[in-house]
Amino acid sequence: MASDTHNHDDLYHRGLNFDVGTLLRRRRMLGMFAGAGLALTVAGCGTAEEAVTGSTTTPTAAATGAAGQEIPEETAGPYPGDGSNGPNVLNQTGIVRQDIRSSFGTASGVAKGVPLTIDLTIRNLTGGAYAGAAVYLWHCDIDGRYSLYSQGVTNQNYLRGVQEADASGKVTFTSIFPAAYSGRWPHIHFEVYPTLAKANSSANKISTSQLALPEKVCATVYATSGYEQSVRNLAGTSLSNDNVFSDGWAQQLATVTGDVSAGYVASLVVPVG
Repeated sequence: MASDTHNHDDLYHRGLNFDVGTLLRRRRMLGMFAGAGLALTVAGCGTAEEAVTGSTTTPTAAATGAAGQEIPEETAGPYPGDGSNGPNVLNQTGIVRQDIRSSFGTASGVAKGVPLTIDLTIRNLTGGAYAGAAVYLWHCDIDGRYSLYSQGVTNQNYLRGVQEADASGKVTFTSIFPAAYSGRWPHIHFEVYPTLAKANSSANKISTSQLALPEKVCATVYATSGYEQSVRNLAGTSLSNDNVFSDGWAQQLATVTGDVSAGYVASLVVPVG
């Protein structure tokens, strides 16, 4: 079990351009959602709290991928593994894969945990499929550690992978349910690249964001063996006070189906410019 309790998603030291760009994009997104809030209430689509606590999310922009609403830009955190902060796993042979549970190359570790399939559908801002786009996805393990960086797994590269979007814009990753670590809501990182050929350097990415997992599903998973520390960590945070999702999570809250024995499927529509 991991003993380090540092902030895995530090928003500092990313530069002025990053800070200003993120702020402006967030303001545009919040304005869109504020204008749509009354209509959603009248239509009886359910509250944000129902979407968060349920085993599946209420259909929102996350599920429908409404045209013109770009996925919010977020920090990649201090452990991206894309060359922007230390190691670059993107230029290693074997990174393009669907099953990211095991390490590749000279590493041989395998991440343990409740099975999770992650389905992302990449769309352009008119709502069409972004066929041929590439997604680099990564997240922490059952102990809240990030491969390549965290103590005990610096020699591993599991829970990282790249997939090319098919004709419908879809990418699928086979993984495990990530832990909740101190200070953060359970989440998954991803970057979108215009093509697979350009998914070799963070300089080429066109979007960086994070997927949030619903509370009820997290609580169910964390009641199983191996996730004991996540029970305490989940209780100590919320989407409302998370340093990434606190200013709005409607487009980033995944729809999750399944159960502990068969595994879960987390789905999210990702509109990018």
